[in-house]
Amino acid sequence: MSAGRNFLFIPGPTNMPETVRRAMGGAQEDQRAPDVPDFTLPLFADLKKVFQMKTGHVLVFAGTGTGGWEAAITNTLSPGDGVLASRFGLFSQLWAELCQRHGLAVDAIDVEWGEGVPVAAYAERLKADRAHKIKAVLVTHNETATGVASDVAAVRRALDEAKHPALLFVDGVSSIASIDFRMEEWGVDIAVAGSQKGFMMPTGLAIVAVSEKALAAMATAKLPRSYFSFDDMLRMNKNGYFPYTPPMTMLRGLRASVDLLLGEGLPNVFARHHRMAEAVRRAVGAWGLSLVAKAPQWHSDTVSTIWTPPGVDGAELVRHAYRRYNLSLGVGLARLAGKVFRIGHLGELNELMVLAALSGAEMTMRDLGATLAPGSGVAAAEEHFRATAPKTN
Repeated sequence: MSAGRNFLFIPGPTNMPETVRRAMGGAQEDQRAPDVPDFTLPLFADLKKVFQMKTGHVLVFAGTGTGGWEAAITNTLSPGDGVLASRFGLFSQLWAELCQRHGLAVDAIDVEWGEGVPVAAYAERLKADRAHKIKAVLVTHNETATGVASDVAAVRRALDEAKHPALLFVDGVSSIASIDFRMEEWGVDIAVAGSQKGFMMPTGLAIVAVSEKALAAMATAKLPRSYFSFDDMLRMNKNGYFPYTPPMTMLRGLRASVDLLLGEGLPNVFARHHRMAEAVRRAVGAWGLSLVAKAPQWHSDTVSTIWTPPGVDGAELVRHAYRRYNLSLGVGLARLAGKVFRIGHLGELNELMVLAALSGAEMTMRDLGATLAPGSGVAAAEEHFRATAPKTN
């Protein structure tokens, strides 16, 4: 085994802060102890701050973001209900497929990979749906496969202008706690996050924020649900408990994560992520390469998906970076396999960590025959960091 640590720059799981790691390292505990609510109830309340919501509830399931998707639809929809979605990357595609498997009538608009949610097309569909057959609208806020972010607020405006009552569901797995997300202001009804990305924890928690409107929809929803039942969770959560054995060590880690996020301040968290992402984008430009995201309006502040240099296979690039430099980069997914590599820049992250990832990626590409000026990407990122450095006393 090589000396030193692995440099983890996939778009999730992300690097875990030491305080979160320590919080999860305690002894096992009684999940039904009388003092558990003293811990869980404040945690539920503070999670709402991360989603920027005052009403509704945040529910925490042992699971992943995919489980959160399933929870969103099964608690609010019925077989045959119309769902408006768009496919512009692997994860937006998988969410639409999950809906189809549950017997929902999915109108999935195919969008060129490199762009995001087609707001104008959504607006047309919603205005034309005078019978209100569409019951839910899906938005993948940040498409992890392509490094594309979408405008959730614009979709809410489209719903409001059409006077359409459909529920607005957001996949925020690779955005929430990293990119500005405003549950209440944007009128989001269900937002799904995962513990392994902006929350800087291991995979294992599906964190689902639910509006009062979505909770009301449970009264008529007919899709079967059991493990992911909002009703069961809410009934127990109100007293600080869970309907089944919760992963208490994970919840202790989540408490530490939320403390870090709120302690830094959400605006500062979002600004830091934008600054780190922009450094990566400057490096990509200096290398003479391009992002899959086709325009700045689509740029993600949590993951950059980069077209490989001519003659360089993306999968081999990722393998070489791992074997030679102990650097973990993201592979291309689905139709992008072998054509791109991904740099995740979210979670616990600072300037020198980003520079290390860029240095490793740069050396890897040169090892594989790419014609890059040595140090070009790293230098561009350094200059960005120096020019935007926060003032110190």
